[in-house]
Amino acid sequence: MPPGYEERNVAERFQYDVVIVGAGPAGMCAGMYAGRSMLRAVVLERGFPGGELLNTELIEDYPGFETVLGHELAQKFHDHAAKFGAEFRTSVTVTRVHRRDDGTFETHADNGDVYESPAVIITAGGTPIKLGIPGELEYAGKGVSYCAICDGAFFRNHVIAVVGGGDAAVEEADFLTRYAQKVYLIHRRADFRASKLLQKRLFENPKIEVIVNTVVDEVEADAQGLVNNLKLRDSETGATRDLAATGMFVFIGFRPNTGIIEAHVDHDDMGYLKTDTNMMTSIPGMFAAGDLRSQLTRQVTTAVGDATTAAIAVEKYLKSIADHDGPPVIAASGGYAV
Repeated sequence: MPPGYEERNVAERFQYDVVIVGAGPAGMCAGMYAGRSMLRAVVLERGFPGGELLNTELIEDYPGFETVLGHELAQKFHDHAAKFGAEFRTSVTVTRVHRRDDGTFETHADNGDVYESPAVIITAGGTPIKLGIPGELEYAGKGVSYCAICDGAFFRNHVIAVVGGGDAAVEEADFLTRYAQKVYLIHRRADFRASKLLQKRLFENPKIEVIVNTVVDEVEADAQGLVNNLKLRDSETGATRDLAATGMFVFIGFRPNTGIIEAHVDHDDMGYLKTDTNMMTSIPGMFAAGDLRSQLTRQVTTAVGDATTAAIAVEKYLKSIADHDGPPVIAASGGYAV
């Protein structure tokens, strides 16, 4: 962030070749490749660069690193992108992305600044999906959490519950056993979506008890407003019971942050953006990469793969515009005629 950026009182307009919304693995990788292509690129991020890497203690499935800390990998991504000229602006919350009739994008920030560019790459990721049950929001931060690495240490020697059945839920349940006396993993079905390796670790961990075909109906708290009980219901029989727990960690998925796009854009039933093989969305000049893109799996490796393609495609898209003095010419193969 430029010196004095946060102290400005007057909104400004900035011009770039490409604006990248979000500084998770996809956004930082896109910034690196855009920089290598000598494009003037800016990566906008409302928090710190890293995205979900900052919420993951240990990464074990990124090629070249048998194990690496999430925050360490995030720092390496950031430094690599910055080395090649990508500009990072943090504490910038994007409120909307608008495409003008002339094809120029206006990316609006919450402080009134506008970033203009002929192309954008949306890598804004998603936000945790809530259970939507009584007590969940009321006791958020008082026993209800969506980030194990952020809050796990507060539950040393506690009995806690993790809700979910995918990779994130199983990984975080295992992680939380470092602190908790006991961890219950509550899943609404009998089968798990988590990888076989993670399931093996789950069932071999003596500090984890798995509860299947069960949902949480309500979160209750003591007189001080701290979580002390979960109301459970068997999803097959309807039978209910109490589970004494002082914490509940929810990992049931993410909702893609696509609400900032000020136009209709093709998406799947879950709201994830559809793209062509070049990562371009149905809006010309708007590309998507990472967790908000419709695809089979969402991993760090797929995020950076998407971003690599998107950034290189942006370079070709801009060249096509320059060569033809207008909208890009799309080749029969789906690529850009240059």
